[in-house]
Amino acid sequence: MSTQTNRLTITEVTSCDDCAVLRLSGELDQSCETYFLSTVGSSVAVGHRHLVLDVTALAFCDSRGLNCLLAIRWLLARRSGKLLLAGAGRRLTELLAQTGSTRLLPSYQAVGQALIELPPQERPVWPPAPPGRGAQDGEPEQP
Repeated sequence: MSTQTNRLTITEVTSCDDCAVLRLSGELDQSCETYFLSTVGSSVAVGHRHLVLDVTALAFCDSRGLNCLLAIRWLLARRSGKLLLAGAGRRLTELLAQTGSTRLLPSYQAVGQALIELPPQERPVWPPAPPGRGAQDGEPEQP
């Protein structure tokens, strides 16, 4: 699943019942606020208590984008879940540090490192199978 505006693309990379990994690319600012909140909020609405946002390709995030991230974190916390960031660049890392948000929005170098923070039974398969391929060698996919 991939949806986008002119400035932001959100792609679901993999998911399971409790968690989804979403890739953000482009810019997260006021112009994309409604789109971001509705798209990511839909992922929470279907039951994902944990979200890992791969922000490696997020080129820009301002204070409005930060407020969006904090809003999703608040929503997940109310469901005893977590919002974890993976691959934050220098600018986003500085924004988190300058605003004192690093504890609220923990950031990891890679998606796999972020997923380790979740209970094993609540993690999706990582890395995901290539598109169009499921389990290999007769092994069932992890739920």
